[in-house]
Amino acid sequence: MNNRRRMTGVVTSNKMTKTVVVEISRKFRHPLYRKVVHSSKRVKAHDEIGCQIGDHVQIVESRPLSRDKHWVVENVVKREIRTADTGVADLNVGVVEETEATEQPKTEVSDDSA
Repeated sequence: MNNRRRMTGVVTSNKMTKTVVVEISRKFRHPLYRKVVHSSKRVKAHDEIGCQIGDHVQIVESRPLSRDKHWVVENVVKREIRTADTGVADLNVGVVEETEATEQPKTEVSDDSA
């Protein structure tokens, strides 16, 4: 086994070609104040697997692949199950149908006395 650093994080962006942004979160106790501190950093990693946003991945350190990219996605620890998002257009259609159904038909009062 090689001595490369391995870290686990969550994919936060996959908009670039063969590159994902992985957020690595960690908790540690402050040495003086003894409070638990949350810290996170975001790194760019080379992605041949095709990760999606929300996937938990294991990344391994590699030679520099570009100016910012020094990590490679080794494997997907846990896939994020995403359902199809309902768009704003679908939500607006439901609102229009509800308002049409709740409106009462207006009856005109005729003035025959004149």
